[in-house]
Amino acid sequence: MEIFSQKHTTFQNQLLIAMPHLFDSYFSMSTVYICEHDEKGVMGLVINKPSSLTLGELFKQLEITCDLPDVSEQAVLEGGPVETDSGFVLHKSAGEWQNSKKVAEDLYLTGSEDILEAIAKGVGPSTYLVTFGYAGWDSGQLEGEVSSNSWLNVDANNELLFMQPYYARWQEAAKQLGVDINLLSSEAGHA
Repeated sequence: MEIFSQKHTTFQNQLLIAMPHLFDSYFSMSTVYICEHDEKGVMGLVINKPSSLTLGELFKQLEITCDLPDVSEQAVLEGGPVETDSGFVLHKSAGEWQNSKKVAEDLYLTGSEDILEAIAKGVGPSTYLVTFGYAGWDSGQLEGEVSSNSWLNVDANNELLFMQPYYARWQEAAKQLGVDINLLSSEAGHA
């Protein structure tokens, strides 16, 4: 049985759920939010792999003052293996931040320092996640990986993106499909 929804011609605003047999050193047990999917390729953010860096440490590196402990203690996520020195903020609610792009209804991606300054001051978006790097696929590459059962896909929702603990996002995303990811075979193939 191939688990793939043919109704989607684009994976934008979808979550990709790595199948158990995907042993890639970076994507094993990952959940990826797809920000952009067009004829050139796909760009997404891994949303369940916290780095050892906190926002407070990032603010110090950028010389941004933050006196908000609940903000400073948040983890910066490893968003993907591409451009790992570039930061991205996925957030709800539009703002006047530089380099901000709408990726879904009331969901935006911003790659500029001014949004971090706003978050540190408590005047930025209230719902967000910060990553370094992103996941990218060339045109047709992701479709091939999904067809070969490397990934499941499900519609993204705010609960999975922002509210679930990082460690639970892989299993919870699969549950949205009615699948216990831990019970799936680690063997690839089609029936």
